[in-house]
Amino acid sequence: MKIQILGTGCPKCQELARNAEQAAAELETPCLVEKVTDINDILAFGVMMTPALAIDGEVKSVGKVLSPAEIENLMTRP
Repeated sequence: MKIQILGTGCPKCQELARNAEQAAAELETPCLVEKVTDINDILAFGVMMTPALAIDGEVKSVGKVLSPAEIENLMTRP
């Protein structure tokens, strides 16, 4: 599983990245948490507001910091 944090590195983006790492650890799911900071790469996802979260290339959340529990829910949903 690949979780991507889309954002320029602002405090909210950093918090979302920490929450994603915590969610992965709590689920004991092997995954890669990747930070996408290049604005052109972010725009390629169709994201106009950050932070955003994508799982396996599919954008799941835009413009808010999800809690670890909310991220876990997204990770376990088919």
